[in-house]
Amino acid sequence: MGTLTAALMIPSKLKPDSITENKPSYFLHRARRRTKKNQSIVPVARLFGPAIFEASKLKVLFLGVDEKKHPGKLPRTYTLTHSDITSKLTLAISQTINNSQLQGWYNRLQRDEVVAQWKKIKGKMSLHVHCHISGGHFLLDLFARLRYYIFCKELPVVLKAFVHGDEDLFNNYPELEDALVWVYFHSNIPEYNKVECWGPLKESSSPPGGPTGTHKDNNEDQLDTPQPCPEDCSCCFPQMSLIPWPQNLPTQVDGNQQNLVSGASLHDG
Repeated sequence: MGTLTAALMIPSKLKPDSITENKPSYFLHRARRRTKKNQSIVPVARLFGPAIFEASKLKVLFLGVDEKKHPGKLPRTYTLTHSDITSKLTLAISQTINNSQLQGWYNRLQRDEVVAQWKKIKGKMSLHVHCHISGGHFLLDLFARLRYYIFCKELPVVLKAFVHGDEDLFNNYPELEDALVWVYFHSNIPEYNKVECWGPLKESSSPPGGPTGTHKDNNEDQLDTPQPCPEDCSCCFPQMSLIPWPQNLPTQVDGNQQNLVSGASLHDG
């Protein structure tokens, strides 16, 4: 996904010492400049920059997919990352997650990628989006609440990037924009380890509204997380998740805990 940057330094108010008070004016001037410089260091939290989708900053990579093939017949995933250097987004559209985008110490530290896959479950198409909130190292745990808020605020931009980047697919199959979007927040903190239904894609990817900028479906509490048939069938595709993740997520069926996605971390290997 994009980049979540948190500055951990908090500005301190420096009191002038006795030496500074007794020095000529040019010493006072230098002291003030140092103070301003220190005060400019403030906590920063940013994900994909402003919450506005800019098509000019999106780079799309098609890796072994065909826009003429329906995702209910050929696997289709999205891997979205962000570069702080170029301020551009990179979207890989492929049959499996593009792990090459997720390697390197910086990506392992930030864990701000967004990955998604199309699924046909019991004959209905849906888009399943995954975000890593916390777990892995203490910085992610420390800012779990902030990361959850920012992911929610910026997800409409992410979904808009999916729709724009895969424009030919949606032109060929416009009904896909009516598919429900399921967002999986992965965290080692139970409060943020959950699944949310964000409603139809065409509404979830529109400009954010409300105080938090989210598009959670009003009836989400009445919806069950879609589960594929337990045995091989023609109404579910693909049979296995294309997005392995180390944490378990609760389903919304009678409050039971079930393992929705399992396997190794995306950053392993």
